[in-house]
Amino acid sequence: MNAGCLFPVKTIQQTSLKKRLLRAIAPRLNVTTHTNHRILLNFKDDDDINGDIVRTASLKSASISSLTARSPKMEKKEQVYQYIVVMRHGDRLDNVDPLWITQSQRPWDPPLHQDGKTRAFTTGQSLRQNLGAPINRAFVSPFLRCLQTASEAVRALCTVADPNNLSSDADLSKIKVSIEIGLCEMLNRQAIRANVAPKDGDFKFNISECEAQLPTGTIDHSAERVYEKLPEWEETAPAARARYMEVVKALADKYPSENLLLVTHGEGVGSVFSAVMNGVTVYDVEYCGFTILRRCIHLGENQSFAAGELTHQSEFGIKFLAAADE
Repeated sequence: MNAGCLFPVKTIQQTSLKKRLLRAIAPRLNVTTHTNHRILLNFKDDDDINGDIVRTASLKSASISSLTARSPKMEKKEQVYQYIVVMRHGDRLDNVDPLWITQSQRPWDPPLHQDGKTRAFTTGQSLRQNLGAPINRAFVSPFLRCLQTASEAVRALCTVADPNNLSSDADLSKIKVSIEIGLCEMLNRQAIRANVAPKDGDFKFNISECEAQLPTGTIDHSAERVYEKLPEWEETAPAARARYMEVVKALADKYPSENLLLVTHGEGVGSVFSAVMNGVTVYDVEYCGFTILRRCIHLGENQSFAAGELTHQSEFGIKFLAAADE
């Protein structure tokens, strides 16, 4: 008997039976794994009997999420995990150069400082190396600091360094990027200083101009936005926090088979983290701080799916107090 084989080969009669059985079930085997684990399905030649090679399957795995034998009468379902990364933008220029707002026509919409661009790129690199699953889509607040953060992070997520070459290659077609207005800053004086907010409440966002800040070839114009327009100026903090969670859930349900990166603001990251953790109080989110959420998805036929609850996997740069600490 070969080590690791599913079926021992002892006699010609037994071999013939197992050969037919393997042929019957092999096309119906479906293997789904957690991204951090690897399943290897090897076929080995065991014996040559009357000119026929008997092939048996060896299944090796450190951890298996699911292994199902399907039949035509069974409903086809596949279990996968969906990852959602909710990230704050990088270092904004006006916090480094306070005089910038006196020279800008859009003082409420500062760009990133160079340190912020560097931080956004290295955060994208870290996610690519450590998330354990590829990011398929990114959704971005229309504010310039978020657009520039997403641009750097997406480039890093799509860049594969060649150890034999000093240059690196970025395949930007791997990730589709869209503007999501619902990820915008909390629109009140708590988040936007009154001396820089537009007097008429019009933040003058142009979607085409926003998209021009993103890497060429990544824009998905077909994606429908959850919010088609900005919330009214002076929205309440509870309304804004509910909005962030609403957008996360809506986008997750629209793309259940894809992993998402949502680039937003500190309040957005903190609101989502607090909602999922249930009871914690977030008092600071660092630049490019993020929370990683995960849920189990059962994909069915005709784009149907069933989803588990969003759970917290890990976070970076989020400072908070648990209920017992307050």
